[in-house]
Amino acid sequence: MVDAEYAEVFREEAAELLEELETSLLALEQAPEELKLVGRVFRAMHTIKGSSAMFGFDDIAGFTHHVETVLDKVRDGTVPVTNQLIDLTLASRDYIKALLEAAVGGGEAVDASRGEGIIESLKVLVSASEGAEPGDGGEVATTPAPAAAGDRQATAGPAVSASLSHYRIRFTPGPEFYDAGGDPAQLIEELGKLGKCSVYDHCHDAVTGEPCDQTWDILLTTDAGIDAVKDVFIFVENVSEVKVWRLAEDVQKEGYGEHKRLGEILIERGDVTAADVEQVLSQQKLLGEMLVDAKLVKRSQVESALQEQRIVNQKATVKAAGSIRVASEKLDKLINLVGELVVTQARLSQINSSHDFAELLEPVEEVERLTAELRDCALNIRMLPIGTTFGKFSRLVRDLSADLGKEIDMVTEGADTELDKTVIEKLGDPLVHLIRNAIDHGIESPEERQRTGKPRRGQIRMAAAHSGANVVISVTDDGKGLDCEVIKAKAVARGIFKAGAELSDTEIFNAIFAPGFSTADKVTSVSGRGVGMDVVKSAIDELKGTVEVNSRKGEGTTVNITLPLTLAIIDGLLVRAGTTHFVLPLAQVEECVELTQDDIARFHGRRVLPVREQLVPYVRLREFFEITGERPQLEQMVVVHTKGERVGLVLDDVIGGHQTVIKSLGWIYRNAPGLSGSTILGSGEVALIIDVMRMVQYARSEELAFVEAGGRRGPGPTVH
Repeated sequence: MVDAEYAEVFREEAAELLEELETSLLALEQAPEELKLVGRVFRAMHTIKGSSAMFGFDDIAGFTHHVETVLDKVRDGTVPVTNQLIDLTLASRDYIKALLEAAVGGGEAVDASRGEGIIESLKVLVSASEGAEPGDGGEVATTPAPAAAGDRQATAGPAVSASLSHYRIRFTPGPEFYDAGGDPAQLIEELGKLGKCSVYDHCHDAVTGEPCDQTWDILLTTDAGIDAVKDVFIFVENVSEVKVWRLAEDVQKEGYGEHKRLGEILIERGDVTAADVEQVLSQQKLLGEMLVDAKLVKRSQVESALQEQRIVNQKATVKAAGSIRVASEKLDKLINLVGELVVTQARLSQINSSHDFAELLEPVEEVERLTAELRDCALNIRMLPIGTTFGKFSRLVRDLSADLGKEIDMVTEGADTELDKTVIEKLGDPLVHLIRNAIDHGIESPEERQRTGKPRRGQIRMAAAHSGANVVISVTDDGKGLDCEVIKAKAVARGIFKAGAELSDTEIFNAIFAPGFSTADKVTSVSGRGVGMDVVKSAIDELKGTVEVNSRKGEGTTVNITLPLTLAIIDGLLVRAGTTHFVLPLAQVEECVELTQDDIARFHGRRVLPVREQLVPYVRLREFFEITGERPQLEQMVVVHTKGERVGLVLDDVIGGHQTVIKSLGWIYRNAPGLSGSTILGSGEVALIIDVMRMVQYARSEELAFVEAGGRRGPGPTVH
């Protein structure tokens, strides 16, 4: 029985490794000649095998061993990278994931014959590559027995590339290593597969000449990363002392710089102290001979240090790993506490400004500064590169395009663009729907594309970029585009538009987000039920974002999703209408202007105001939220913008900037028009956060209704 705590640790580690495995395999399919990608695939599978065996998941370890053996042959060049190999390895990845979910996540039991079928297919693949008949059973391939390692022997590895790294490995096995049947020669042989290595065995005491605890110094030159080197010792690191240093990189490209001295290397490795070196140097002999004569080091240690000196041309610094795994619940709690601290700090600042305590001015300002830094730091912790989401869709494009008989490449841009983890977690489903629609409805078949003069292979591009306090994510395909006439006809038939209405392309495109709307002629396993784009719109609205469609018939479609960077704390502009306080997201605020009675009379009832040579429609917050009381003679108008449109929000007073901790509205007010949330002011009063997008929609609809009514002000449109 696997311990529950250990099982959870393994589940988290395996999930990351499986994601890395899938990403590497898809990249390898595009560049089969890239040996580094083969190494990444092998290391991911090797680590899964070792971890599963360590934590007692024997079925996963047993299955992974067969796949790893094949990948080892790929790494050695015996088995080529083909589409069949990629298909089988991806199927292996899915099977391992299913085994993991069944063992840890309470998923359905996995049919063992599924794994056996994959193993048998791998055997056939290897046999075909080696020109032999597949065997009757057993291992996919037999691993050759390791050769014994002797003193000061140089083990020749595979040819190394022009971009190399040099490592020093010090390996000291403990008694438990030998008790478990460990053999250092096997580990040394594994290192030899990574590159060229020189092995030095310090197995005798320098003073007595008697055998002692064995220690090996190994100097390795390889194009592999430090993780690949450490993976060789992954099963013995608990019963041995293993240290790995990166010494230098790219020595074939760079000229030799300042050489390290022998004493510096021995001191750095801990073989001698600086005082020992100084004492021996005073004897004016060769340092290596002096240290051996003084019986401070073994001769083999000096020889290995001299070899290292010949390799290293400049000092390299090894940085330890600087990341830890933290449960998302703890992170969410931290953000909540920081939010409460921001509210308390605002209250403290307000009390101090009201009572003018001179002695508290400096400490209150310091608390305000520290709170702002803590807020920014905590929010940055939640920020993740959106590439973690992008990587999941390459597999979707590959599999779905194959099912539909289409040839599609996926291209990503801006994968390092960061977004709040909560937003990323909720972004998966809408992006899946967009990609499935692009593959099914957008990209044509290879034959149809050729007939229209397009390349056989279609393309889907996913891009992300910062835009102020927002992130814009776009999904673009080079398919047949949207047909406005077909969409309009369907929308009229469903009662979304009136027959004969004059509509812009944008208004027509927005009809595809209506619940149940679909242009598909038949229902398939991919689409046709009219729920895809509706899900996209609902999910993006929930994230306080916007979605916009642009398309040209015959050329392709682009869907742009604009999302706030974070859903926790924002910079806001605090305003007041009557006795009610509101907050406007500062990123959407352009400027503040005055609205006089003369301005109102000049436009004869039309709610517009010229701002910088452009007529801007406006909405009165007092009327929109039915706030009682007389409005002031001189009103303030805050000009806000969204999706290229500007609108004015008329109110009584602009108070100033405010660090806004976003709180959800209660279920009664959750669907209240014009509001996206609430916050708590320093006075303890609740302020409402304005939904700028809904306000822009309302202002546009109200102005249109006024014009259609011949200049008569009606009750106003309804906003949902």
